[in-house]
Formats: sequence, C-alpha cells, structure tokens
Amino acid sequence: MTAQIKRIYEPPSPTDGYRVLVDRLWPRGISREKAALDEWAKEVAPTPELREWFDHRPERFAEFRRQYKQQLAGNSAWKALRIQLKRRRVTLLYGAKDPKINHAVVLMALLNQKPRTAKAVTKK
Repeated sequence: MTAQIKRIYEPPSPTDGYRVLVDRLWPRGISREKAALDEWAKEVAPTPELREWFDHRPERFAEFRRQYKQQLAGNSAWKALRIQLKRRRVTLLYGAKDPKINHAVVLMALLNQKPRTAKAVTKK
C-alpha cells in the first residue's frame, strides 16, 4: 500500500483509506466530526522545539528533515503507522499551509520507501 498526504482542511474522500492526523496540535477551525479521523498520532509529530526552530522556512527544510528523521528512530507511533500501511492506504493529515515543506512530506517519503533488499550473489 501507499501513504499520501492531505491538508486536514480538504474534505474526506473514500480513497483516503486510513486517515491519520500527524500534527501535535489540533488544527484550528476543524471539528472532530469534520476531520473524520481514524487516528490522531500526535506522538509522530516533530517536537515543539524542532517545529518552532524550523518555522516553515525553506532554507531550514533539509536540516529539519535530518533532525526529524532522527526523532522518528525508535518512535513507537512511527512503527504503528508502518504497520497500518501494510494493511491499507494511509492518508497523513496535516495543518501546515505549505504542501511541499512540512513534516507530513517527510513522513510520506519515509513510509513509501521501498525496503532495501540484499542482492543475490551467485557463484559460477
């Protein structure tokens, strides 16, 4: 299966699959009913310190991505998302305004990575 991202302010769709809010804070102006969530995985969001440092500045995105990946290592909520992805499509919902520079982009890329496979070595 695959992971996709979507702003929480967009209406739910039947193609969303398992809908997971991946923000630490509840987005403004959205009721729980309108969000139509299956899960709120706030533990998978970046720490408040990292989020505040990043401040959605494009020039900081590469370093943000590096630090955020480190935060995800060993994170049980991250592991649970990967398990859900094996079962069905997962839509990561976020509240950020920029659709290309946010933590959900990093999460989606990591979830959609193909597992590394060892190359078979044959002897002749």
